[in-house]
Amino acid sequence: MPSRTASTPRVAVLADSDTRWKWGALTAYRIQSDIRLDGYLLRGRATPTVRQLDEVGARADSLREIRGVDFVRSVDRTRYDVIVLACVGGAVQAMLHGLARAWQAGTPDAATGQHRPVVVTGYVGVVYEKLADGLLLRHGADVVLANSRHDADRFREVYRGVGADDHSVVECALPFLGGARYTGEHAPYTVVFAAQPSVPESRADRTYLLRRAVEHARRHPDREVLIKLRSKPGEHTTHIEELPYQKLAAKAPGGLPANCRLVYGNMGEVLDRTDLMVTVSSTAALESLHRGIPTAVLTDLGVREALGNHHFLGSGCLASWDELDAGHRPEPDREWLARQGVAPKVGAPPGRSLGDYEKAFDAARARVTVLREAGLLPPLAPYYTPRTAPGYLPGILARHGLDPHGEPLAGYDAAPEETGGLRRVARETVREAARGAYRHGVQRVAPAIRRWGQL
Repeated sequence: MPSRTASTPRVAVLADSDTRWKWGALTAYRIQSDIRLDGYLLRGRATPTVRQLDEVGARADSLREIRGVDFVRSVDRTRYDVIVLACVGGAVQAMLHGLARAWQAGTPDAATGQHRPVVVTGYVGVVYEKLADGLLLRHGADVVLANSRHDADRFREVYRGVGADDHSVVECALPFLGGARYTGEHAPYTVVFAAQPSVPESRADRTYLLRRAVEHARRHPDREVLIKLRSKPGEHTTHIEELPYQKLAAKAPGGLPANCRLVYGNMGEVLDRTDLMVTVSSTAALESLHRGIPTAVLTDLGVREALGNHHFLGSGCLASWDELDAGHRPEPDREWLARQGVAPKVGAPPGRSLGDYEKAFDAARARVTVLREAGLLPPLAPYYTPRTAPGYLPGILARHGLDPHGEPLAGYDAAPEETGGLRRVARETVREAARGAYRHGVQRVAPAIRRWGQL
């Protein structure tokens, strides 16, 4: 990704949660390591806290919170080479329209092109729901990254299915795979249950999974069972967590045994001591499989689209707690791993290569290089427009302060732009109080209303 000048390439990453910041920043560095990275955290429900950012570990030369309309202003004034939109689909779509409008207002260098940054987007992990919805909301970016051959095929099929251009789809891999290859059991043998904020959803199902993890610890006192949590009370992640495991654990009959505990921290560091990864459908399973760690995707609650574990059909990893209690260690299917972009090369059948993870980003790097060196790029052209989706697009854009044409709504443009870094002290206190109120509404009020509605 050489710069048009001798200066260091400048990249902006906009993210709306801790995991998407991790994906966006690491993707930028995978495309090219020698860059100046400016991070922007989209202000909203899941804006990461300082602790979450530290846990993720992805670094930037500058980092600030920002509203969507202000991000459009900022990148329009700053000469970036690449912009990575690491957000939920609706936010990506809003930024694409806002940026298209802002750049259209500038002076093009020719009738059919503009000097503008290359816009990149993609997904933070396993894509198991809202495939068409999420993809079409991302359409319009110059590059839409697919984390595997499997995803690339599906993405192109969706775009072709609506008559949209599918040339933006580029196959790569998850940028945070890596770490030490699993070489054998640790002392003590360590089982990690990777909890998810929203899967499963019900109290009964989440209580069941916690109980089974605790029972596994009691059945195997020589093992350590770690329940890996994504966030601490009061924090939010990509998905809303109505029933945090911390509260369920506090009410567990007899409490947690000495060899079972809740843990936080960087997933890579947890995997360094893992002998068996257990989850319902977390992306942590892919990280684990990439290292060669025995990995189990639970079938206890069924294999269902709502759980996301249907994504692992054919993987060889589906198993139940009963089987794990009895000592079963799943053996992954190598062809499935290769198609999913994990565990490449290591352990490939004789005479047959499953690829090389270090080369997984070559195509993305090459595509971005070609677009940057082209100089003039065509205007951004999302599939959704006021003509193709008049009943859908305006609401998406309005949530981010934009009208149907990508212009700031009245009142948004006049509001002062915050120029400081991450808000701290008083502002952080106010935000945490607001989050507490929101969390109370999500965890207590909303479920009560739903129960009343079922009476």
